[in-house]
Amino acid sequence: MDLTPEEERLLESDNDTVKKCMEILVALGEIYGAERLVEIKSAQISGISYRNIGDAGLEWLENLDAKVAVKSYTNPAGMDVERWEEMGIDCEFYEKQIRILKAIEKLGVEISLTCTPYYLDTPSFGDHLAWAESSAVVYANSVIGARTNRESGISALASAIIGKTPCYGLHIKENRAPEIRVRVGREVNPSIAGYELGKITGSKIPLVDFGRPLSRDELKLFGAALAASGGAGMFHAVNLTPEWGDFEVPDEKIEIDQFQIDPECDPDLIAIGCPHTSAEELEKILALLKRYGRVKREVWVFTSREVMRKNPGIVGEIEKFGVRMFADTCMVVSPATERFECVMVNSGKAFEYLPKLRGVNAVFGDLSECIRRATE
Repeated sequence: MDLTPEEERLLESDNDTVKKCMEILVALGEIYGAERLVEIKSAQISGISYRNIGDAGLEWLENLDAKVAVKSYTNPAGMDVERWEEMGIDCEFYEKQIRILKAIEKLGVEISLTCTPYYLDTPSFGDHLAWAESSAVVYANSVIGARTNRESGISALASAIIGKTPCYGLHIKENRAPEIRVRVGREVNPSIAGYELGKITGSKIPLVDFGRPLSRDELKLFGAALAASGGAGMFHAVNLTPEWGDFEVPDEKIEIDQFQIDPECDPDLIAIGCPHTSAEELEKILALLKRYGRVKREVWVFTSREVMRKNPGIVGEIEKFGVRMFADTCMVVSPATERFECVMVNSGKAFEYLPKLRGVNAVFGDLSECIRRATE
């Protein structure tokens, strides 16, 4: 890989953290055949829940000694940092999670604690990024037209400190070409369409015809589920995403007209917000609550601290119906979910990950079905 004189100096830096970060990026570049590093506009660091990284990860973070070179965000932690006791988080977990956040903040990373950093500061078309959260990666590539591979938490942090990432994969235009055509039935829920498609196509980039306009929140849920069940880093949607017409249409074609989800279970928790809910989704939740009434089951809605701060009226109205509003975390990364037996979600991503990561059964319903079920 060709390095500039400045990059060569970073590789020989007296600062062990900077040197190690450069070594990580160079190693990645060599593995994936990158010819050079490219400057990034921002980084987004995942894997910061204490449940995920444990004491070894905490110790590693506390030993880092550098500052990030670009705007950098954090993925959700394992708890709401203000309402952790209400979630059932114990003191030891709380204390170690706070230590993780302080160690990351010392590096200059914003403690945004959200999987939807594009709600806080939207990148521009063509921006190079180093984002690690799978749903954010798909959204950035597909809906915005930015450029990022699906980084690990460590490689994203290394890129944040250096301000660059290896130029391979989805940073290169020709690698963003669709590999399969997909037609989704107009009545199929986008989140479930993404979940089903990911299982069929794996990491292939699809060109999708939904047959109808989709909102950005629907595209968000589709992409999140696609990445969770299959691993794709992006998709193109006919007449909806910025690069959908830039490439040749693939010959291979599949259709998703119907689906069947098993297993069915009676939820003792209904959890919404994977990825984190937007302000528009909060408005929809409130409208549904006004329609169906006060909840009779445990209902948790997750969003970012910033979205919650900017929408105090809606948040307060939602809570009047008995719903618990949490920030900083979600049902997938928090151990708080593990005390429930069955969780109902409106997210294909959560439907995929809850049984695998938290060991609880999951059942799917769209947003309206979730709120209706909560009030029964």
